[in-house]
Amino acid sequence: MPRFLAVYTMQPENVARFRSQPKSEQNAIDAVGLKQWLDWEARNAASFADRGGMVGKAKRVSKDGIADAVNPLCGYIVVEAESIEAAARLFENHPH
Repeated sequence: MPRFLAVYTMQPENVARFRSQPKSEQNAIDAVGLKQWLDWEARNAASFADRGGMVGKAKRVSKDGIADAVNPLCGYIVVEAESIEAAARLFENHPH
């Protein structure tokens, strides 16, 4: 069955806005979101070739050397599906 790479994105300004909230509010939001995410994963577990993971800090490598970089990628997962359309449908109700 074909495999597809799905990436989770989040704009850096949204991360900064979230992190500017009090830690107790961040934790409350994370607790709700994590449960929703885990429930989604459980419902779709048969489609995951690789559960992937979160993506951390970024670096850019060029002919000028290595430098810090910013990008909207925050995670990835590899899914198996009959088509790219079927893979995309797995994410229609994703809590992220």
